[in-house]
Amino acid sequence: MQTTQASAAKWPALVKLIVRKAVIFVVVTVLFGWFYAWATPRAYPANQAAGFGYGFLHGALMPLSLPSLVTGHDVRIYDDNNLGRLYKIGYICGVDVCGLVFIGPLFWQPRKVTSTSSGKSE
Repeated sequence: MQTTQASAAKWPALVKLIVRKAVIFVVVTVLFGWFYAWATPRAYPANQAAGFGYGFLHGALMPLSLPSLVTGHDVRIYDDNNLGRLYKIGYICGVDVCGLVFIGPLFWQPRKVTSTSSGKSE
């Protein structure tokens, strides 16, 4: 009977965890959408060919456009008026750096402390 009580006690904790994760997801999604809407007019210059710097910026902003695209907004993620290869290299670098900054920490694991010596001084 104790195992039944223990498993029943886990349900509120699990529900609380799921609700907390859902709320965090919604808040982050809204913040990303708001930031992308704020940054887009500043990131796409009119009457100017985009080079490496703008390519890097557009690549870094591209993952942030996902919430807007999913909710049905047709937002810009690439500038058609660009300098060609230089812009594309910047775009790829921007996407990679954004992934490194936002996704990379999810895979970080602290080093495990291992003892290679027996504690004796030689």
